[in-house]
Amino acid sequence: MPPLRRALEKSIPAGIRLGAFMVPGLALWLPSGYSWGAAWLLLLALLTWPQWRRARVAASTWALAAAMCGMACYFLAETGLQDGAALDRPAKYIAALPCLFMLAWRGPSVAALWNGMAAGAWGAGGIALWQTFVQRLPRATGYTNAIQYGDLSLLLGLLCLLGLAALWQTWPRWQRAALAGGAFMGLLASLLSQTRGGWLALALLLPVLAALMARHLPARALKASAAALLAGLAALALTLQTPLLERMETAAQETQQFMETEQADTSVGHRFAHWQMAWRMGLQKPLWGWGRAGYEREKQALVERGQAPPSVLRFSHAHNEVLDAFVRRGLAGALAVLAFYAVPLAVFWPTRERQQAAPAAARRRAFTLRLAGVALVMAYMGFGLTQVFFSHNSGNLFYLFMLALLHGALLELARTSNQAQSNGCQWRMQRALPA
Repeated sequence: MPPLRRALEKSIPAGIRLGAFMVPGLALWLPSGYSWGAAWLLLLALLTWPQWRRARVAASTWALAAAMCGMACYFLAETGLQDGAALDRPAKYIAALPCLFMLAWRGPSVAALWNGMAAGAWGAGGIALWQTFVQRLPRATGYTNAIQYGDLSLLLGLLCLLGLAALWQTWPRWQRAALAGGAFMGLLASLLSQTRGGWLALALLLPVLAALMARHLPARALKASAAALLAGLAALALTLQTPLLERMETAAQETQQFMETEQADTSVGHRFAHWQMAWRMGLQKPLWGWGRAGYEREKQALVERGQAPPSVLRFSHAHNEVLDAFVRRGLAGALAVLAFYAVPLAVFWPTRERQQAAPAAARRRAFTLRLAGVALVMAYMGFGLTQVFFSHNSGNLFYLFMLALLHGALLELARTSNQAQSNGCQWRMQRALPA
Protein backbone atom coordinates (compact mmCIF):
# COMPACT_ATOMS: atom_id res chain seq x y z
CA MET A 1 0.00 0.00 0.00
CA PRO A 2 1.47 3.43 -0.96
CA PRO A 3 2.49 5.59 2.04
CA LEU A 4 0.01 8.36 1.14
CA ARG A 5 -2.88 5.92 0.98
CA ARG A 6 -1.77 4.25 4.22
CA ALA A 7 -1.68 7.63 5.97
CA LEU A 8 -5.14 8.45 4.62
CA GLU A 9 -6.52 5.14 5.88
CA LYS A 10 -5.20 5.82 9.39
CA SER A 11 -6.58 9.37 9.48
CA ILE A 12 -10.11 8.51 8.30
CA PRO A 13 -11.56 7.70 11.78
CA ALA A 14 -10.13 10.93 13.23
CA GLY A 15 -11.51 12.91 10.28
CA ILE A 16 -14.96 11.43 10.73
CA ARG A 17 -14.89 12.15 14.48
CA LEU A 18 -13.97 15.74 13.66
CA GLY A 19 -16.87 16.00 11.22
CA ALA A 20 -19.26 14.51 13.79
CA PHE A 21 -18.15 17.19 16.24
CA MET A 22 -18.28 20.07 13.74
CA VAL A 23 -21.81 19.56 12.36
CA PRO A 24 -23.65 20.14 15.65
CA GLY A 25 -20.75 21.88 17.39
CA LEU A 26 -20.34 24.79 14.97
CA ALA A 27 -23.94 24.97 13.72
CA LEU A 28 -24.86 28.10 15.71
CA TRP A 29 -21.45 29.40 16.79
CA LEU A 30 -20.53 31.00 13.47
CA PRO A 31 -22.21 32.57 10.44
CA SER A 32 -23.20 29.56 8.30
CA GLY A 33 -21.67 27.38 11.01
CA TYR A 34 -23.86 24.46 9.91
CA SER A 35 -21.96 24.43 6.57
CA TRP A 36 -18.47 23.85 7.97
CA GLY A 37 -18.98 20.31 9.17
CA ALA A 38 -21.01 19.46 6.05
CA ALA A 39 -18.21 20.69 3.78
CA TRP A 40 -15.61 18.74 5.77
CA LEU A 41 -17.61 15.51 5.54
CA LEU A 42 -18.14 16.00 1.80
CA LEU A 43 -14.39 16.43 1.30
CA LEU A 44 -13.75 13.23 3.28
CA ALA A 45 -16.40 11.38 1.26
CA LEU A 46 -14.76 12.39 -2.02
CA LEU A 47 -11.29 11.42 -0.79
CA THR A 48 -12.43 8.01 0.47
CA TRP A 49 -14.73 7.21 -2.46
CA PRO A 50 -12.53 4.28 -3.68
CA GLN A 51 -12.99 2.60 -0.27
CA TRP A 52 -16.67 3.11 0.55
CA ARG A 53 -18.03 2.60 -2.97
CA ARG A 54 -17.24 -1.13 -2.72
CA ALA A 55 -18.79 -1.58 0.72
CA ARG A 56 -22.05 -3.45 1.25
CA VAL A 57 -24.94 -1.01 1.70
CA ALA A 58 -27.62 -1.66 4.34
CA ALA A 59 -31.31 -1.37 3.49
CA SER A 60 -31.67 1.53 5.94
CA THR A 61 -29.00 3.48 4.05
CA TRP A 62 -30.81 2.97 0.75
CA ALA A 63 -34.07 4.09 2.39
CA LEU A 64 -32.54 7.34 3.66
CA ALA A 65 -30.89 7.94 0.28
CA ALA A 66 -34.24 7.50 -1.46
CA ALA A 67 -35.90 10.02 0.88
CA MET A 68 -33.12 12.53 0.19
CA CYS A 69 -33.44 12.01 -3.56
CA GLY A 70 -37.19 12.55 -3.30
CA MET A 71 -36.63 15.94 -1.66
CA ALA A 72 -34.01 16.89 -4.25
CA CYS A 73 -36.54 16.09 -6.99
CA TYR A 74 -39.17 18.15 -5.16
CA PHE A 75 -36.92 21.22 -5.06
CA LEU A 76 -35.94 20.76 -8.70
CA ALA A 77 -39.59 20.51 -9.74
CA GLU A 78 -40.45 23.59 -7.68
CA THR A 79 -37.85 25.85 -9.29
CA GLY A 80 -37.00 24.24 -12.62
CA LEU A 81 -33.56 24.06 -14.20
CA GLN A 82 -33.71 27.61 -15.53
CA ASP A 83 -33.14 29.32 -12.18
CA GLY A 84 -29.47 28.67 -11.44
CA ALA A 85 -29.57 30.28 -7.99
CA ALA A 86 -32.48 28.08 -6.94
CA LEU A 87 -30.45 24.92 -7.69
CA ASP A 88 -28.58 25.59 -4.46
CA ARG A 89 -31.08 23.62 -2.37
CA PRO A 90 -31.29 20.41 -4.42
CA ALA A 91 -27.49 20.51 -4.74
CA LYS A 92 -27.20 20.19 -0.95
CA TYR A 93 -29.25 17.00 -1.02
CA ILE A 94 -27.13 15.53 -3.79
CA ALA A 95 -23.96 16.50 -1.90
CA ALA A 96 -25.26 14.78 1.25
CA LEU A 97 -25.58 11.41 -0.51
CA PRO A 98 -21.86 10.52 -0.68
CA CYS A 99 -21.56 11.57 2.97
CA LEU A 100 -24.45 9.26 3.89
CA PHE A 101 -22.76 6.29 2.18
CA MET A 102 -19.32 7.10 3.62
CA LEU A 103 -20.71 7.36 7.16
CA ALA A 104 -22.58 4.09 6.68
CA TRP A 105 -19.22 2.53 5.78
CA ARG A 106 -17.29 4.16 8.65
CA GLY A 107 -19.37 6.02 11.21
CA PRO A 108 -18.48 8.26 14.15
CA SER A 109 -18.40 7.28 17.80
CA VAL A 110 -21.24 8.08 20.18
CA ALA A 111 -18.91 10.27 22.26
CA ALA A 112 -17.84 12.40 19.28
CA LEU A 113 -21.45 13.14 18.39
CA TRP A 114 -22.53 14.12 21.89
CA ASN A 115 -19.41 16.19 22.47
CA GLY A 116 -20.37 18.15 19.36
CA MET A 117 -23.95 18.55 20.56
CA ALA A 118 -22.74 19.85 23.92
CA ALA A 119 -20.36 22.34 22.27
CA GLY A 120 -23.12 23.54 19.93
CA ALA A 121 -25.61 24.01 22.75
CA TRP A 122 -23.09 25.89 24.92
CA GLY A 123 -22.32 28.18 22.00
CA ALA A 124 -25.99 28.82 21.28
CA GLY A 125 -26.65 29.76 24.90
CA GLY A 126 -23.58 31.98 25.09
CA ILE A 127 -24.55 33.93 21.98
CA ALA A 128 -28.13 34.28 23.22
CA LEU A 129 -26.95 35.69 26.55
CA TRP A 130 -24.61 38.13 24.76
CA GLN A 131 -27.27 39.35 22.35
CA THR A 132 -30.01 39.83 24.94
CA PHE A 133 -28.08 41.11 27.98
CA VAL A 134 -25.08 42.89 26.40
CA GLN A 135 -26.31 44.01 22.99
CA ARG A 136 -29.83 44.50 24.41
CA LEU A 137 -31.58 42.91 21.46
CA PRO A 138 -35.27 42.18 22.08
CA ARG A 139 -34.80 38.57 20.89
CA ALA A 140 -31.75 36.35 20.42
CA THR A 141 -31.28 35.64 16.72
CA GLY A 142 -27.76 34.20 16.46
CA TYR A 143 -26.48 34.45 12.91
CA THR A 144 -29.69 33.25 11.25
CA ASN A 145 -33.12 34.44 12.39
CA ALA A 146 -34.91 34.09 15.71
CA ILE A 147 -37.06 31.12 14.63
CA GLN A 148 -34.32 28.98 13.06
CA TYR A 149 -31.90 29.88 15.83
CA GLY A 150 -34.32 29.23 18.65
CA ASP A 151 -35.57 25.94 17.26
CA LEU A 152 -32.11 24.50 16.54
CA SER A 153 -30.92 25.65 19.98
CA LEU A 154 -33.85 23.84 21.58
CA LEU A 155 -33.06 20.69 19.58
CA LEU A 156 -29.39 20.73 20.61
CA GLY A 157 -30.35 21.21 24.25
CA LEU A 158 -32.85 18.37 24.07
CA LEU A 159 -30.30 16.02 22.46
CA CYS A 160 -27.82 16.84 25.24
CA LEU A 161 -30.50 16.06 27.81
CA LEU A 162 -31.34 12.74 26.16
CA GLY A 163 -27.70 11.69 25.95
CA LEU A 164 -27.14 12.66 29.58
CA ALA A 165 -30.22 10.87 30.88
CA ALA A 166 -29.95 7.64 28.87
CA LEU A 167 -26.17 7.19 29.21
CA TRP A 168 -25.56 8.72 32.65
CA GLN A 169 -23.39 5.88 33.91
CA THR A 170 -21.32 5.82 30.71
CA TRP A 171 -20.06 9.40 30.82
CA PRO A 172 -17.15 10.57 32.97
CA ARG A 173 -17.85 13.49 35.27
CA TRP A 174 -16.60 16.20 32.92
CA GLN A 175 -18.88 14.95 30.12
CA ARG A 176 -21.86 14.81 32.46
CA ALA A 177 -21.19 18.43 33.38
CA ALA A 178 -20.75 19.41 29.73
CA LEU A 179 -24.01 17.73 28.68
CA ALA A 180 -25.96 19.09 31.65
CA GLY A 181 -24.72 22.59 30.88
CA GLY A 182 -25.42 22.07 27.18
CA ALA A 183 -29.00 21.03 27.92
CA PHE A 184 -29.56 24.14 30.02
CA MET A 185 -27.82 26.53 27.60
CA GLY A 186 -29.58 25.17 24.51
CA LEU A 187 -33.02 25.44 26.04
CA LEU A 188 -32.12 28.84 27.48
CA ALA A 189 -31.18 30.08 23.99
CA SER A 190 -34.54 28.87 22.70
CA LEU A 191 -36.39 30.80 25.40
CA LEU A 192 -34.32 33.95 24.82
CA SER A 193 -35.19 33.74 21.12
CA GLN A 194 -38.89 33.76 22.17
CA THR A 195 -39.66 31.24 19.42
CA ARG A 196 -43.00 29.70 20.37
CA GLY A 197 -43.04 27.12 17.58
CA GLY A 198 -40.17 25.29 19.23
CA TRP A 199 -42.05 25.12 22.52
CA LEU A 200 -45.02 23.63 20.69
CA ALA A 201 -42.73 21.02 19.13
CA LEU A 202 -41.31 20.21 22.56
CA ALA A 203 -44.79 19.72 24.00
CA LEU A 204 -45.61 17.27 21.18
CA LEU A 205 -42.27 15.47 21.41
CA LEU A 206 -41.82 14.92 25.14
CA PRO A 207 -44.67 12.40 25.59
CA VAL A 208 -43.28 10.24 22.76
CA LEU A 209 -39.75 10.32 24.16
CA ALA A 210 -41.03 9.57 27.66
CA ALA A 211 -43.01 6.58 26.39
CA LEU A 212 -40.00 5.18 24.50
CA MET A 213 -37.72 5.60 27.50
CA ALA A 214 -40.27 3.96 29.78
CA ARG A 215 -40.48 1.01 27.42
CA HIS A 216 -36.77 0.43 26.83
CA LEU A 217 -34.88 1.71 29.88
CA PRO A 218 -34.65 -0.11 33.24
CA ALA A 219 -36.73 1.41 36.04
CA ARG A 220 -33.66 2.75 37.85
CA ALA A 221 -32.33 4.50 34.77
CA LEU A 222 -35.80 5.76 33.94
CA LYS A 223 -36.11 7.49 37.31
CA ALA A 224 -32.78 9.21 36.78
CA SER A 225 -33.82 10.25 33.25
CA ALA A 226 -37.14 11.64 34.42
CA ALA A 227 -35.47 13.53 37.26
CA ALA A 228 -32.90 15.07 34.91
CA LEU A 229 -35.59 16.09 32.42
CA LEU A 230 -37.90 17.60 35.02
CA ALA A 231 -35.07 19.40 36.77
CA GLY A 232 -33.87 20.99 33.55
CA LEU A 233 -37.32 22.13 32.48
CA ALA A 234 -38.18 23.40 35.96
CA ALA A 235 -34.96 25.41 36.16
CA LEU A 236 -35.66 27.03 32.82
CA ALA A 237 -39.29 27.73 33.61
CA LEU A 238 -38.35 29.43 36.89
CA THR A 239 -35.52 31.39 35.26
CA LEU A 240 -37.64 32.84 32.48
CA GLN A 241 -41.13 32.55 33.88
CA THR A 242 -42.21 36.11 33.05
CA PRO A 243 -41.24 36.29 29.33
CA LEU A 244 -42.45 32.73 28.80
CA LEU A 245 -45.91 33.49 30.20
CA GLU A 246 -46.09 36.80 28.31
CA ARG A 247 -45.39 35.12 24.97
CA MET A 248 -47.95 32.40 25.66
CA GLU A 249 -50.59 34.96 26.64
CA THR A 250 -49.87 36.96 23.48
CA ALA A 251 -50.28 33.86 21.34
CA ALA A 252 -53.64 33.10 22.97
CA GLN A 253 -54.85 36.68 22.44
CA GLU A 254 -53.77 36.73 18.79
CA THR A 255 -55.50 33.40 18.17
CA GLN A 256 -58.72 34.72 19.69
CA GLN A 257 -58.48 37.91 17.61
CA PHE A 258 -58.15 35.93 14.39
CA MET A 259 -61.05 33.65 15.25
CA GLU A 260 -63.32 36.61 16.05
CA THR A 261 -62.26 39.26 13.52
CA GLU A 262 -59.76 37.49 11.19
CA GLN A 263 -57.09 39.94 12.34
CA ALA A 264 -54.10 38.80 10.25
CA ASP A 265 -51.59 41.54 11.09
CA THR A 266 -50.13 39.63 14.07
CA SER A 267 -47.55 36.84 14.43
CA VAL A 268 -50.22 34.16 14.94
CA GLY A 269 -52.83 35.80 12.71
CA HIS A 270 -50.74 35.90 9.56
CA ARG A 271 -49.92 32.21 10.02
CA PHE A 272 -53.62 31.34 10.09
CA ALA A 273 -54.12 33.53 7.01
CA HIS A 274 -51.25 31.79 5.20
CA TRP A 275 -52.61 28.35 6.04
CA GLN A 276 -56.10 29.17 4.80
CA MET A 277 -54.80 30.68 1.58
CA ALA A 278 -52.36 27.83 0.90
CA TRP A 279 -55.05 25.19 1.46
CA ARG A 280 -57.51 26.88 -0.89
CA MET A 281 -54.89 27.45 -3.57
CA GLY A 282 -53.64 23.88 -3.24
CA LEU A 283 -57.13 22.49 -3.79
CA GLN A 284 -57.29 24.39 -7.09
CA LYS A 285 -54.19 22.55 -8.40
CA PRO A 286 -53.95 19.47 -6.17
CA LEU A 287 -51.72 17.26 -8.29
CA TRP A 288 -48.71 19.39 -9.22
CA GLY A 289 -49.32 22.72 -7.49
CA TRP A 290 -48.60 26.27 -8.60
CA GLY A 291 -44.80 26.24 -8.62
CA ARG A 292 -42.71 28.92 -6.97
CA ALA A 293 -43.43 31.75 -9.44
CA GLY A 294 -47.10 30.81 -9.82
CA TYR A 295 -47.59 30.81 -6.06
CA GLU A 296 -46.20 34.34 -5.74
CA ARG A 297 -48.28 35.66 -8.67
CA GLU A 298 -51.53 34.15 -7.42
CA LYS A 299 -50.88 35.36 -3.88
CA GLN A 300 -50.46 38.92 -5.18
CA ALA A 301 -53.64 38.60 -7.21
CA LEU A 302 -55.62 37.37 -4.20
CA VAL A 303 -54.50 40.36 -2.15
CA GLU A 304 -55.42 42.77 -4.95
CA ARG A 305 -58.90 41.21 -5.18
CA GLY A 306 -59.33 41.50 -1.42
CA GLN A 307 -59.45 37.71 -0.96
CA ALA A 308 -56.30 37.56 1.20
CA PRO A 309 -54.83 40.04 3.74
CA PRO A 310 -51.78 42.11 2.68
CA SER A 311 -49.72 40.53 5.49
CA VAL A 312 -49.27 37.34 3.41
CA LEU A 313 -47.04 39.29 0.99
CA ARG A 314 -44.37 39.82 3.66
CA PHE A 315 -43.33 36.18 3.53
CA SER A 316 -42.34 33.91 0.64
CA HIS A 317 -43.72 30.71 2.17
CA ALA A 318 -46.88 29.45 3.87
CA HIS A 319 -45.43 29.04 7.40
CA ASN A 320 -46.26 25.32 7.39
CA GLU A 321 -43.93 22.76 5.81
CA VAL A 322 -46.51 20.38 4.33
CA LEU A 323 -48.99 23.07 3.26
CA ASP A 324 -46.16 24.99 1.58
CA ALA A 325 -45.17 21.89 -0.37
CA PHE A 326 -48.82 21.20 -1.24
CA VAL A 327 -49.48 24.67 -2.67
CA ARG A 328 -46.21 24.72 -4.64
CA ARG A 329 -46.01 21.14 -5.93
CA GLY A 330 -49.36 19.58 -5.04
CA LEU A 331 -49.74 16.13 -3.56
CA ALA A 332 -46.41 15.03 -5.02
CA GLY A 333 -44.59 17.73 -3.06
CA ALA A 334 -46.52 17.09 0.15
CA LEU A 335 -45.75 13.36 -0.08
CA ALA A 336 -42.05 14.06 -0.65
CA VAL A 337 -41.91 16.10 2.57
CA LEU A 338 -43.95 13.54 4.53
CA ALA A 339 -41.64 10.77 3.30
CA PHE A 340 -38.66 12.82 4.44
CA TYR A 341 -40.16 12.61 7.92
CA ALA A 342 -41.57 9.09 7.79
CA VAL A 343 -38.58 7.21 6.32
CA PRO A 344 -36.00 8.38 8.91
CA LEU A 345 -38.56 7.88 11.67
CA ALA A 346 -39.03 4.27 10.53
CA VAL A 347 -35.25 3.78 10.28
CA PHE A 348 -34.57 5.00 13.82
CA TRP A 349 -37.67 3.83 15.69
CA PRO A 350 -36.49 1.60 18.59
CA THR A 351 -38.64 -1.53 18.35
CA ARG A 352 -38.16 -4.40 20.80
CA GLU A 353 -36.81 -6.58 17.98
CA ARG A 354 -34.15 -4.02 17.09
CA GLN A 355 -33.14 -3.61 20.71
CA GLN A 356 -32.87 -7.35 21.25
CA ALA A 357 -30.86 -7.73 18.03
CA ALA A 358 -28.27 -5.21 19.23
CA PRO A 359 -25.26 -6.67 21.09
CA ALA A 360 -25.91 -6.60 24.84
CA ALA A 361 -22.85 -4.46 25.57
CA ALA A 362 -23.99 -1.78 23.13
CA ARG A 363 -27.75 -1.95 23.66
CA ARG A 364 -28.06 1.23 25.74
CA ARG A 365 -25.92 3.27 23.33
CA ALA A 366 -27.85 1.95 20.34
CA PHE A 367 -31.12 2.92 22.00
CA THR A 368 -29.79 6.43 22.71
CA LEU A 369 -28.81 6.89 19.06
CA ARG A 370 -32.25 5.73 17.96
CA LEU A 371 -33.88 8.02 20.51
CA ALA A 372 -31.85 10.96 19.17
CA GLY A 373 -32.92 10.10 15.62
CA VAL A 374 -36.57 10.03 16.65
CA ALA A 375 -36.15 13.33 18.50
CA LEU A 376 -34.51 14.94 15.45
CA VAL A 377 -37.28 13.90 13.07
CA MET A 378 -40.19 14.65 15.38
CA ALA A 379 -38.72 18.01 16.38
CA TYR A 380 -38.58 18.96 12.70
CA MET A 381 -42.16 17.80 12.29
CA GLY A 382 -43.13 20.08 15.18
CA PHE A 383 -41.08 23.01 13.86
CA GLY A 384 -42.71 22.53 10.47
CA LEU A 385 -46.18 23.17 11.88
CA THR A 386 -45.50 26.92 12.11
CA GLN A 387 -42.37 27.40 9.97
CA VAL A 388 -41.06 26.15 6.62
CA PHE A 389 -37.79 24.85 8.01
CA PHE A 390 -36.59 23.40 4.70
CA SER A 391 -36.69 26.82 3.04
CA HIS A 392 -33.55 27.74 5.04
CA ASN A 393 -30.00 26.46 4.61
CA SER A 394 -29.69 25.86 8.34
CA GLY A 395 -32.80 23.68 8.38
CA ASN A 396 -31.72 21.60 5.39
CA LEU A 397 -28.08 21.05 6.28
CA PHE A 398 -28.58 20.32 9.97
CA TYR A 399 -31.28 17.73 9.26
CA LEU A 400 -29.44 16.06 6.37
CA PHE A 401 -26.10 15.69 8.09
CA MET A 402 -27.39 14.85 11.55
CA LEU A 403 -29.45 12.06 9.97
CA ALA A 404 -26.35 10.76 8.21
CA LEU A 405 -24.21 11.00 11.35
CA LEU A 406 -26.71 9.33 13.70
CA HIS A 407 -27.35 6.56 11.17
CA GLY A 408 -23.63 6.07 10.59
CA ALA A 409 -22.95 5.97 14.33
CA LEU A 410 -25.66 3.33 14.77
CA LEU A 411 -24.16 1.10 12.07
CA GLU A 412 -20.63 1.65 13.36
CA LEU A 413 -21.70 0.72 16.89
CA ALA A 414 -23.26 -2.52 15.67
CA ARG A 415 -20.19 -3.33 13.57
CA THR A 416 -17.60 -2.72 16.30
CA SER A 417 -19.71 -4.48 18.95
CA ASN A 418 -20.12 -7.57 16.79
CA GLN A 419 -16.39 -7.59 16.04
CA ALA A 420 -15.55 -7.33 19.74
CA GLN A 421 -18.00 -10.10 20.54
CA SER A 422 -16.53 -12.30 17.80
CA ASN A 423 -12.97 -11.66 18.97
CA GLY A 424 -13.99 -12.49 22.54
CA CYS A 425 -15.51 -15.80 21.44
CA GLN A 426 -12.36 -16.70 19.48
CA TRP A 427 -10.16 -15.87 22.47
CA ARG A 428 -12.27 -18.05 24.80
CA MET A 429 -12.16 -20.93 22.31
CA GLN A 430 -8.38 -20.68 22.04
CA ARG A 431 -8.08 -20.72 25.84
CA ALA A 432 -10.25 -23.83 25.96
CA LEU A 433 -8.12 -25.76 23.44
CA PRO A 434 -5.42 -28.04 24.90
CA ALA A 435 -1.85 -26.86 24.44
